[in-house]
Amino acid sequence: MFFTFIIVVILTAVALVVAAMTIAHLIAPRSFNPQKGEPYECGIPTRGESWVQFRVGYYLFAILFLMFDIETVFLFPWAVVAASAGTYALVSAACFLGILILGLAYAWRKGALEWN
Repeated sequence: MFFTFIIVVILTAVALVVAAMTIAHLIAPRSFNPQKGEPYECGIPTRGESWVQFRVGYYLFAILFLMFDIETVFLFPWAVVAASAGTYALVSAACFLGILILGLAYAWRKGALEWN
């Protein structure tokens, strides 16, 4: 009985995706223009090769930013209920912040936060 339900859910999901893609293909406006295939950057025509290799430092900095940004979002619900949560929640948040600080210290020591 349970597997029948799962099969029905999967088949319904596949049918809805196929229906949505078919409807979008049928009613989408079509305009064939060679400019649509060109790279576009803020309204300025590109010069030279558009596939430029970036330094890995940009990606590392972006990943570190996302990591610390998302982890501070996780602290917000704790801050809302901090008064009623008790000591266990305080210790848990302190451990969480400790891990964050260790991660920041590691990234700082490795030089991941420097723009050279």
